[in-house]
Amino acid sequence: MRELMERHQSWIYLVAILTGLGLGLAWPAVTEPLDRLLWPLLGALLYATFTQVPLTRLSLAFQDWRFLAALLTGNFLVIPLVLGALVLWLPLEPAILVGVLLVLLVPCTDWFITFTHLGKGDTGRAIAATPILLLVQIFALPAYLWWFLGSDWLRVAMSSQLLTAFAGLIIAPLALAWLTERLARRQLNAQRLVQGLGLLPVPLLAIVVLVIAASQVNQVAGMTGALLQVLPIFVAYLLLAALVGKALGCWFGLAPASARTLTFSFGTRNSFVVLPIALTLPEAWQVAVVVIVFQSLVELFGMVAYLSWVPSRLIPEPSST
Repeated sequence: MRELMERHQSWIYLVAILTGLGLGLAWPAVTEPLDRLLWPLLGALLYATFTQVPLTRLSLAFQDWRFLAALLTGNFLVIPLVLGALVLWLPLEPAILVGVLLVLLVPCTDWFITFTHLGKGDTGRAIAATPILLLVQIFALPAYLWWFLGSDWLRVAMSSQLLTAFAGLIIAPLALAWLTERLARRQLNAQRLVQGLGLLPVPLLAIVVLVIAASQVNQVAGMTGALLQVLPIFVAYLLLAALVGKALGCWFGLAPASARTLTFSFGTRNSFVVLPIALTLPEAWQVAVVVIVFQSLVELFGMVAYLSWVPSRLIPEPSST
């Protein structure tokens, strides 16, 4: 069931978004009770997702230093530089720029593993590296936002509401997931709980995007031009990320499976972690939420293209002589 949902998650999220838009247009009053569910849903989503990240096995990530060095160099140095060259010279409205930066600056830690597996990457290395990616991005994101947007914007964004959301929706689920995983190493019931939680990320994220679509439908209706403006940015990013993955794989002398893993990591972004940050922004900046959800949908369809392109054409197995 889990693999089936993950294979078809692009369509699941698309249906959820369209359903949410329809609900918001047909029954505007429904958005208020749905909004009350959003934060608990996000907390449950992050907890369920974090329990699937091997937080208690951080040492496994350091067993292959070349791969880890390539992964960290690409995600936290090369990709931000590429992103700066890609978007900062474009005439984007500040709120749209914030959404683009939030969603593209940090790497994914959930469906990255799924697509790595489906795309003939090294799933073991992907699983081992996800705790490192998650922990590094928590500290790196504020520095990136200060670098790209300046200290004035960072002071606006770093409100008490954002800090509360960060503690309640990221730090608390992360700590709870770590405790759950430690317990699962000793107790069978906890192991079953973790396995059961593995079924929840896709349906929970579908419900989250449905709620956001319903509550943001008026903004979506007025953002057609803006979404068409960022669409080529997101498509160009996917192409550049794939090329960076291939280049760093060659530079660090990685096997094809490991190089594909790099590519899927660079191509997938951590939209569900930055959503709580975007939702706490002042009302004038709330269009960033729509941009983030839109990027996730573009990315998912991009990953479908990656699955056929990356292992067969971009990073194939070496031909036998």
